Amino acid sequence: MEISPIAIIDGCYPEKFGVPRQPRLVTSATAWVRLVPPYRSMDFIDGLLQFSHIWLVFGFHQNEWQGDAKVRPQRLGGNQKMGVLATRSPYRPNGLGLSAVEIVKIDADEVAIEIAGHDLVNGTPIYDIKPYIPFTDAILTASTTFAPAPPMVYEVKIHDDIAEKFASLPVATQDFIKDVISQNPRPVYHKNEDRVYGVSLGQWNVRFRWVEDHPEICGIEPLSTP
Repeated sequence: MEISPIAIIDGCYPEKFGVPRQPRLVTSATAWVRLVPPYRSMDFIDGLLQFSHIWLVFGFHQNEWQGDAKVRPQRLGGNQKMGVLATRSPYRPNGLGLSAVEIVKIDADEVAIEIAGHDLVNGTPIYDIKPYIPFTDAILTASTTFAPAPPMVYEVKIHDDIAEKFASLPVATQDFIKDVISQNPRPVYHKNEDRVYGVSLGQWNVRFRWVEDHPEICGIEPLSTP
């Protein structure tokens, strides 16, 4: 079966690095799900505002599966292997992902859905949209020993040299940047505290490093435009 996108993500993550490893970990992350022809008609999403959340079936378009049956999940420190189908690895046989996200609003003129709490890089192809139905989709008795709790959230500090510049950003932008960095987007096997990381978030190139037991934002510049 061949499938083609019905929509494309236009959001706040220009690159893979920094994208949360699960949806709804960064609730301040917003994006537009823009329907594309021949699906760019409000008829396709008529009634969707009766729901607060939707499921997005998407493709990991920047990844290519190499045929490995086992992967090294970040949850296990990147050292232990598990079967790929027992994980949420973005490297999968058919390259498909599934995320539940919140509907913020719908723009009828643009035929687009604004969503929050997403974990999708810009340009991600959306192959299907389904309403989230709490009484059947929320399984209160579900359990796991693999990921029994959300990942740790760290206090984010701002280096004195950029404190004034960071404070001049819109509050929503400050919150979004800090929310992403608080998730510790570094590869779990990186232990070098002298290393400075750069991540593109929204319209900004953010630099951060690990200082003792917390991340510190040490640089922020507008993303260069072509």
